[in-house]
Amino acid sequence: MADTSDTRTPAQIEADIRRRRETLAETLDEIGVRVHPKTIVGDAKAKVAANVDHTLGRAYVQVNRVVSDVKAQFVDEEGAPRLERVVPVALVVVGVVGLLAFGTRRRKG
Repeated sequence: MADTSDTRTPAQIEADIRRRRETLAETLDEIGVRVHPKTIVGDAKAKVAANVDHTLGRAYVQVNRVVSDVKAQFVDEEGAPRLERVVPVALVVVGVVGLLAFGTRRRKG
């Protein structure tokens, strides 16, 4: 059989019960805060914001990498334009703009 004798005084037992009630009340308060709709919504908003920030950060890095790669195609290591690549692209752009302008002019006339 188990020993059920308690050597604590009634005052000690009452103090222990009081401490346990306070701990239980704190735990219940904390649970109440965690399950409160405002807390749940706030947590969800924080998660979404963190995911958006992470996604935007990755997108920024990717776009920056692409821009750097494109820039490297048209500028050499010293920052001077690579005319053998810039001139053909400029001619194509001028041609496309000219065709668009001509097409717009034709429709109006």
